Amino acid sequence: MINVLTPYQLLGGAEGVRRLCNAFYDNMERLPEAETIRRMHGADTGPVREKLFEYLSGWLGGPKLYLEKYGTVAMGPAHRPFAIGPKERDQWMLCLNKALDDIGASETAKGLIKAPIYAFADHLRNRATSV
Repeated sequence: MINVLTPYQLLGGAEGVRRLCNAFYDNMERLPEAETIRRMHGADTGPVREKLFEYLSGWLGGPKLYLEKYGTVAMGPAHRPFAIGPKERDQWMLCLNKALDDIGASETAKGLIKAPIYAFADHLRNRATSV
């Protein structure tokens, strides 16, 4: 039997996913290229960091914390109030890709995460162009 690790396991479980989420929001707060999406978040990113951690935990193959807490994983309605076009999607991906590098994620983990999360980020676009 072949033992296939999930992205959650490859990142180091809950600790690794939390490190990823913190690195993601740290990048959003410090990268001038992410200014547009940073403005979409409140002054305190603590609550949204926790929600991203809970969501990614289940999405990456670990405990389904977000689903257990909120009963749904429908991200579209939560993002509708925000103008999300290609520029915003790309800023989000910049922060995520840099966060994967920052935490030293393996190439295997990056290969399993980047394409599907890009597709997900692209799906959340609600504008054809950025504002």
